[in-house]
Amino acid sequence: MATEEVSKPPSHPTYPEMIMAAIEALDEKGGSNKSAIARHIASTYQDLSESHPSLLTAHLARMKESGELLFVKNNYMRPGPVAPPKRGRGRPPKPKPELPPGEAAAPRPQPRPRGRPPKPKDPVAAAVAKATSGMPRRRGRPPKKVARSAGTEAATAGGGVKRGRGRPPKVKPAVATDDAV
Repeated sequence: MATEEVSKPPSHPTYPEMIMAAIEALDEKGGSNKSAIARHIASTYQDLSESHPSLLTAHLARMKESGELLFVKNNYMRPGPVAPPKRGRGRPPKPKPELPPGEAAAPRPQPRPRGRPPKPKDPVAAAVAKATSGMPRRRGRPPKKVARSAGTEAATAGGGVKRGRGRPPKVKPAVATDDAV
């Protein structure tokens, strides 16, 4: 059987606590750089893992992003009591105007709804849709709507023969015969 190594918890405090203790112990006016913090932690705590430099870098970056540390001229320092709060990304909001005491803010108008506004309702189209809603629709192309009197006149004016579908055949020219001369 193989012997199992049980990973015991480290005897040193967490990295953020060690970093804050190192910055306070070094007590430099312009803050402490990363190498000075690493040297102080290595000299104070001997049982550090092999990945100590990368862990230190990651924790310093995380603390800088969260606002726990300030990064000024390649040095890390604790934020002072008058330090501005850490602001998120993007454009800052507009400052609100100061109102004199006792005066209420003016009611804001309703904001316009997002998206394209709906088309105006046509009363005639709504009535036609309501009237034809119960009737079943035929499949395919709807038939041409031609007046009966106009349709019969067009058929008789064109020679009385209804044209077929498709391209009409090519008309052959009449051949002149020598008998008629």
